[in-house]
Amino acid sequence: MAPLPDGFSYAEWNATYNGLSFGIAAMGSATIFLWLQLPNVTKSYRTALTITGIVTLIATYHYIRIFNSWSEAFTVASKDGGDYHVKLTGAPFNDGYRYVDWLLTVPLLLIELILVMKLPQEETVSLSWKLGLASALMVALGYPGEIQEDLSVRWFWWCLSMIPFCYVVFTLAVGLAESTSKQPSPAAASLVSAARYLTVLSWCTYPFVYMVKSVGLAGPAATMYEQVGYSIADVMAKAVFGVLIWAIASEKSAVEESGKLLPK
Repeated sequence: MAPLPDGFSYAEWNATYNGLSFGIAAMGSATIFLWLQLPNVTKSYRTALTITGIVTLIATYHYIRIFNSWSEAFTVASKDGGDYHVKLTGAPFNDGYRYVDWLLTVPLLLIELILVMKLPQEETVSLSWKLGLASALMVALGYPGEIQEDLSVRWFWWCLSMIPFCYVVFTLAVGLAESTSKQPSPAAASLVSAARYLTVLSWCTYPFVYMVKSVGLAGPAATMYEQVGYSIADVMAKAVFGVLIWAIASEKSAVEESGKLLPK
């Protein structure tokens, strides 16, 4: 990653610090909640719920690493009771943890949604492979641009990564509409729709955050907006999405246990 710019104000440093801390708390608490709920859903949905917890656990680990890296990159001190001053220590801030995290968790996020929808096996396998590979390709194509300062290079890789991005978003928003309508209850269908559109909404924030450094913003402010923006998007796409996956699994388990699900 490129060296951090100098000149951070305490407010800019603190906003990033708190954003990363929020990510740790949200991901960690979601992991505990999701795995505690495993006995409360039927066996056929436990794999999806387990994967959801794995996603938030991986994210928790990487947020701890990013948080520690951010803390080690700065010294924050107040002299004689005055304002806090932020200075670089010279230690690198490794934001590459985000891309390692996304490469692991983004395909799993899509797979867990497919699993909890309980589609026919052939369709489940096909969609899992297509969406998983497309999302991994999107992350892989985005990373070379993220580590560049040259705006033309950043835009080039952004455009390439948007190709698989658009395929995944289109599949979620349009391609799964018919399958959503076939869910066993109106509540389940509504929750699946909410999960699909939450994924689309949260995903659409990533390209805009990625562009922060490509639209004239630079220096500490750009870094702050980028880190806080990615943290909010991650919490929506993983922790909040995970709770929705649990809600779908819980609703469908209740329907199946009550005998309302028609036999195939």
